[in-house]
Amino acid sequence: MYQRVGKAAYKADLEPTLKLASYLNNPEKTFKTIHVGGTNGKGSTSHMLASILQEAGYKTGLYTSPHLVDFRERIKINGRMIPEKNITDFVLKHKHFFEENRLSFFEMTVGLAFDYFRNERVDIAIIEVGLGGRLDSTNIISSEVSVITNIGFDHTDFLGNSLTEIAGEKAGIIKPGTPVVIGETVGETREVFKSKAKEQQAPLIFSDSGFQQDSKIERYISVCDLKGSYQRKNIKTVVATIAVLQEKSWNISEENIENGLANTSKNTGFMGRWQILGEDPRIIADTGHNKEGLSLVMEQLKSEVFEKLHIVLGVVSDKDLDSILPLFPTNASYYFCKPDLPRGMDVEKLKTKAEAYGLRGKAYFSVSRAFHAAKSHAVKNDLIYVGGSTFVVGEVIGA
Repeated sequence: MYQRVGKAAYKADLEPTLKLASYLNNPEKTFKTIHVGGTNGKGSTSHMLASILQEAGYKTGLYTSPHLVDFRERIKINGRMIPEKNITDFVLKHKHFFEENRLSFFEMTVGLAFDYFRNERVDIAIIEVGLGGRLDSTNIISSEVSVITNIGFDHTDFLGNSLTEIAGEKAGIIKPGTPVVIGETVGETREVFKSKAKEQQAPLIFSDSGFQQDSKIERYISVCDLKGSYQRKNIKTVVATIAVLQEKSWNISEENIENGLANTSKNTGFMGRWQILGEDPRIIADTGHNKEGLSLVMEQLKSEVFEKLHIVLGVVSDKDLDSILPLFPTNASYYFCKPDLPRGMDVEKLKTKAEAYGLRGKAYFSVSRAFHAAKSHAVKNDLIYVGGSTFVVGEVIGA
């Protein structure tokens, strides 16, 4: 599967998903959806939207990827993970079809989520794109609103080597006549979205310029339980998306928005975004893993007060180290590690490459050993940062 293996497991083809949906009697057509794509911020945006809709009294499904600790994190209703029995029953019932049609892990999981949401009669489901947009398995839905958070250089092997190409793939979730909210743009990506929205006759909202509720945004930021200054852009995207739903007569009040943002983690079980794991020393984990995401996280790290900085760092094997390592501070002690999955990068390779950028530390052959070493060396007023990969953060949180 893509999460563990990488490129070899990726399938850029919607036909298998469409075939599965037909076989399951098209569960995706039985409930309302919001489709969320983009390079960074998809997870935060999806969880905030789900929390607000839960506060408004709607039975809300949430489909996201990847998971941090438990596969069931990917499929939730009102913050509760899908029961194990639902998963095993689904697989046993349809195993022959899966094998006969050689469905991928992600395709099966999308089918499972849609089938579960139908059976549980959700009012609406937030569906996060897995990779890209145009050919992603989730892109068989007709949503109330499409959301594209931003565009950055990630998964260039699949999506293209320019922001214009990547934006074109992400814009594939824009549907005929369906409003689309764009969270953050630059000149070249803005033109891609304008062109695609015009082609599809889709109302287009740019939350970074054309949507102004600045006084409210400041209040929302102050109450939101997802910390990190980078959430400002995500919150503006969420508020613009909720405004679209309100125009479509969804009953969502100002109180629902504030309570939803204030209780996102509690309502949805969201983890891994500027998550505080401990104090004295302060321990922060964040799943930012590409240039754009890590740039924001490293800026946030500068605002922290500490005596000494300890960084537990591991990445996957296809990571472009030359784009991310320069972002990390040289005045820190590093604990390099390899996440426990086939596509984890060899720790000695990571250490050698990091040293070329002035990042000094020791290599550990597991995330747990690196994390325990960091804790043993850190004192009360120090800070430990855990990151570089979703899988490193997942191993620490799940320990």
